[in-house]
Amino acid sequence: MTESADDARHKAKMENRKAVQDAEVASKTVEKGLLIVHTGKGKGKSTAAWGLMLRAIGRGFRIGVVQFGKGAWETGERKAIAAFGDQVSWHTLGEGFTWETQDRARDVAAAERAWAKAKELMADPAIRLLVLDELNIALRYDHLPIGDVVAALAARRPDLHVVVTGRNAKPELIEAADLVTEMNLVKHHFAAGVKAQEGIEY
Repeated sequence: MTESADDARHKAKMENRKAVQDAEVASKTVEKGLLIVHTGKGKGKSTAAWGLMLRAIGRGFRIGVVQFGKGAWETGERKAIAAFGDQVSWHTLGEGFTWETQDRARDVAAAERAWAKAKELMADPAIRLLVLDELNIALRYDHLPIGDVVAALAARRPDLHVVVTGRNAKPELIEAADLVTEMNLVKHHFAAGVKAQEGIEY
């Protein structure tokens, strides 16, 4: 086969593929706020949420962030977001991981405070994307009632996107979500003795 014939065959194949792809895209007509869940044992769940947040900032969205479980340590993402001022409403309301606090009542109280802030931000019509970082952990340990959380998320404003992160997403949340991505652990540097590093983990 000559090079020109090969090029023509490739062009015809790509034209057919484009026609199929264009028809598929044209068939999608629903526009709505999405409930997005990032879960799994692999690294990158919160990191992916920060990527979505940056994309939404670029589109002029006002963003809400509520962090469950994580303590108020200084992270690169929070320092960077400070440059956007009031465009991002950031609330770190955890008191550290459960193995650090070792106090269930305290963990439950912290989760309840964070959830109250999340509901407040969901009710704010200016917020278009809300990140509920590590909410899955609070749900996993039953610090919040899963039925109440799922019901509130399902009843959110039609134009509000919500991203929930954390391992071990509950089946009820997965069922309610529009998009679920599971980060699978293939290899992690911690196993080789590499500590958490600035700019990578925080």
